[in-house]
Amino acid sequence: MTVDFGDSTIAAFDARLVRVPLTRPWGADVTSVGVIATHVERSDGAEGWGFSWTPQIGASAVLALTQDDIATFAVGRAADPRALWPETWAHLHEAGGGGITSIALAGLDLALWDAAARAASVSVSDLLGRRRDTVRAYGSGVNLHYTQEELVAQVRRWVDAGFDAVKVKVGKPDVAEDLDRLTAVREVLGPDRQLMIDANQRWSLDRATSAMEVLSAVHPAWIEEPLRADDLAGHTELAGRIDVPIAVGENLHTAYRFDEFLRAGAARIVQPNVVRVGGITPFLRIADIATAHGAALHPHLLPELSGQLALALAGDPLVEDVEDAGFGSLGALRDPSPVAIADGRLTEQAHAGLGIRFL
Repeated sequence: MTVDFGDSTIAAFDARLVRVPLTRPWGADVTSVGVIATHVERSDGAEGWGFSWTPQIGASAVLALTQDDIATFAVGRAADPRALWPETWAHLHEAGGGGITSIALAGLDLALWDAAARAASVSVSDLLGRRRDTVRAYGSGVNLHYTQEELVAQVRRWVDAGFDAVKVKVGKPDVAEDLDRLTAVREVLGPDRQLMIDANQRWSLDRATSAMEVLSAVHPAWIEEPLRADDLAGHTELAGRIDVPIAVGENLHTAYRFDEFLRAGAARIVQPNVVRVGGITPFLRIADIATAHGAALHPHLLPELSGQLALALAGDPLVEDVEDAGFGSLGALRDPSPVAIADGRLTEQAHAGLGIRFL
């Protein structure tokens, strides 16, 4: 990839908080998601729009960090995100190496990549070097609180929509209930569609071991976040105990952590969230690390952005499409969605930059 960011500098950078209501709540306390919409102006007149994102916790803190620390540091510096990202991360590191800091950094990084692509009148996937015109997507949902009937109905909707892979939540107090639910899901899917399961950090090592002995009966393609996200030793031990591939990454925030998990053999699949890791610049570094370790990379959430990156990734990435959670379908965007998902495939629609500007 060769990208020319020119000699421009950052003339202005600002941010605002947008709360986007969810059509299908992710739980009683998660009825909306927080978006920190960002805007950058370069010295050559180019503009870019980016965002940070957090479902429920920390949006105001991300906004404050963006306005009080990132904007002050960034204005006047070169508008090349590849050079600026490590400098800004080092500046913010006193507040933590990841989490709020990397989430906030994404707002600047994405806006700069958007400005570069818009200045070249291309999409970000074209700027990065698109490898394919379409990519597989899988149906996903926050559904552990669904009744079995609601869960089965959701899976039927995914099958009817043409998905050949789906992901559902597990982690009921009694693993027998998880198995009942997954057995019903597998009956809808049939033997040839992929079924992925996500425990969202709910298990201990021994609980995960025993649960996977039971749930392997439905032939899951992977088990996602079976343990606390930062438990490297636990994931490494679990990987040696079970045959189902382990997927991690939505709650890993730095390239260093991804490298540690892969070096240790703690996971075979990584799922970086482009916002949580700090934007496109670190996401591309993580993709290189995954390739070096022979691991699969499937971006986490945000298909309007993750899908564009997946079109430029090596390997065979899958894009996650959470039911009724896309920014376009939620009516949060000023312009038509930059991507479309139909028959289980994501394609890009005509647009410049990221194609993501919030109302």
